[in-house]
Amino acid sequence: MGKPWVLEWIATQAGQASIAASVCTGAFLLAQAGVLQSQRVTTHWEDIAELRRLFPRLDVVEGVRWVDQGRLLTSGGISAGIDMSLHVVGRLCGEELARMTARQMEFSR
Repeated sequence: MGKPWVLEWIATQAGQASIAASVCTGAFLLAQAGVLQSQRVTTHWEDIAELRRLFPRLDVVEGVRWVDQGRLLTSGGISAGIDMSLHVVGRLCGEELARMTARQMEFSR
């Protein structure tokens, strides 16, 4: 979070992408880069309070695996990131492909 060139790169990529997503504490990077400003977001349950403290304008929610705000998505921990990724596959390519992908990974959906 203290490397301006990394934050600038994140902001540029997120601005050009149709979807930007973070897994776990990646929400801190998106917020520090200015990509997340006042959206509903989540992060790993151990880091909820810190995200709220550092970025009080964000609507930080707990008890969810991911938050979908259209082109910006955030997830809790690493396994929640898999759930979020399968959700994105479903959004972009349909639920059938998301189910097939989950099955191929031996991940329930």
